[in-house]
Parts: sequence; structure tokens; C-alpha cells
Amino acid sequence: MAPVPRGGTVAVTGAAGFIGGWVVRDLLDRGYRVRACVRDENDAVKTGFLKAMPGYVSGRLTLHSADLNNPGCFDDIFKGCHGVAHVSHVNDYGNAEYIEMVCDHIIKSVNASDSITRVVVTSSIAAVVSERNFDEMVKRPVIYEDRYPDRGDPRLSGYSQSKQQAEHTFAEAAEQSGMWDSITCCPADNVGPIQSAHQGDRGPWQGLMKRMLQGECNPAVHGYRPWHTVDVRDTAAVQIAILESVMVKNGERYIAYNAERIDVEEVCARIDRLLPELGFATPDTTEDLDEAGLARRTERRAVYFGTDLRNDRTRALGITYRDLNDSLRDMAESLISVGEVEPVLRPGFSLNRP
Repeated sequence: MAPVPRGGTVAVTGAAGFIGGWVVRDLLDRGYRVRACVRDENDAVKTGFLKAMPGYVSGRLTLHSADLNNPGCFDDIFKGCHGVAHVSHVNDYGNAEYIEMVCDHIIKSVNASDSITRVVVTSSIAAVVSERNFDEMVKRPVIYEDRYPDRGDPRLSGYSQSKQQAEHTFAEAAEQSGMWDSITCCPADNVGPIQSAHQGDRGPWQGLMKRMLQGECNPAVHGYRPWHTVDVRDTAAVQIAILESVMVKNGERYIAYNAERIDVEEVCARIDRLLPELGFATPDTTEDLDEAGLARRTERRAVYFGTDLRNDRTRALGITYRDLNDSLRDMAESLISVGEVEPVLRPGFSLNRP
């Protein structure tokens, strides 16, 4: 199907979220008209940052209340749109019947629009590789878009199962329609600046750095899995590149990943190196592990180090990824300034609060 026209109208579900908010901002910066779908457009805590964007004042950005659990909630919003960036989270990952229902609500509204030609579905690298299956990562260390974890594997998380299910459901519906296509963006671990305080409690990556700033850093979080990072602003850029591309095809997937991975304790330590003026009191990350614990940590990190997560397809779309240091610095500063996090500082340092 055709890409969205430059300056066209794009609906964004989950527009108040970490990724969705940047998709909205980037679309506006590129001249599009945006219909931002949120749970409650009158929730100032979650939508205030959207209403502060210049496009809202001019009318190029409009906000719409839409609970994706309700059938028909997107019917009026999608009318006249050229594309949809479906970023919204759902309420119950792992519930196949519920996921099918939510997808059906969105798909019916897309079909009824008579104008949408492309939908970008936000999935995750969790739908590409299962971090709970170490044998799979050892046997198949090259990780790229054509790979799926075994949906029948009992170790597979409900989150991964639901993301895969949504990908397939949208692609099959688009093929049946013949009027639009569905392309998937699979982001790695999103880092970078928050735009609203409520986003600092989500994540998990923003939430993990928030706890770091408050003096807590656990190297064992997520079973010693490193962060496979991507700046949230680059994830947004990938989604818009997919909306604009004449090369993408229905059912394709694109991994958003900056090809940089970092262990949790290194993220924590790097805050002070990137922001020496802050005086961050880096917490002690030394672990009291016995011989078995040390062996387990070493083994797991070796498995992850041996994998090769690829971003070839997104680079072919023209994406240039930000440096990880810039992303981590911007995330820390935004958590403090926008999220009003009170970091633990060394003696003699203080924040320059207005």
C-alpha cells in the first residue's frame, strides 16, 4: 500500500506514553497533522505536555479520549486519517482472548476509515527473542527480524506472546483487507528523555534509572540481562520512517536498536561520569555472591555477550542512531527536571531548582 502523504494526518494510540509522546512530537516537527489518542484527554497529569506542544495551540494536534477496550472507540478518530501509529499498551498481557479483542477494535476502525493505508504496530524485541531461553540464544546467536521465539515454549513471557499475537493479527487483517498494510517496529530497551513526570514511573528503563538516582541499583535485575538500548527519539524516528517508506511491505518487522548494550551497574556508574556537576552519589553495586551465584552471573552474561542483535533493516531506512551517552545523560536530566526526582548527591552538592 501507499505510504502516508507528507503533511497528512496520523493517529497515534498511547500518545501520552514514553514512546507515543515522542512519536507525536516528531510527527509535528515533520509537518504532519496528528490525532493523539489517550485514555482521558482531560487528565492534565498525563496530557499536559501534549497540550503544551505548539501544534496543539494551532490545531494541527488534537487530543481524543479513546479506551481501546471499548469497541468503536477509534471510529470517528480514524476517519480521514492516512496512517496509524499504534503504540498503546494493553491492560492484560498474556490473555490471548483479550489481546484478540483489542486488536479487533482497532482493526475494525482502520477498515471503516476508508482512508488509512498504513499502520505501524509497536512490538518489542521480546517478540523476536526470548530472554528466558538461553539454549535458543546459544544455538542461534544472530538475532534479527525473521526470528520468533517458540510461542509454545512455557518459558515465554505473556508479554512476548501478546506482542507476537498482535503482530500476526494486524498483518493478517491487512492482507485480508487489501486496502492497508501493517508494519511492525520492535524497539529494544528505550532510554532517553521523558516529556512528562508520569512517564518516569513507567519503563522499566526510566523507572530503573529513577531508582538509581534515588540510591538503588541492583545488578541482578532481569537476571543479569544487559540493556540493549535505543533512544526513544530514535524509536519514534523508525516508526515515522516506516510510515513514509515506499519500500516496506505488509507483515515486515524492523528492530529499533542502536547496537549498544550496557550492564545495569555501568548505567548507574555512568550517570556521574556524564554529569559530574550533579555530584551524584553512585550507590555501591557490589554483590555478596557465593560461588554458585558468581558462576550463574558469569554464565548468563557470557550468553548475552555472545549474541548479535542486528539493526540492518532500520539503517536501510536511513536511521542514524544517537550515541548512548547522550541518551543516558538526557534521561537522567529529564528525570530530575521534568520528573522532579530528588537524586542522592555527595556532600557539598545541591540541585539548582528554580
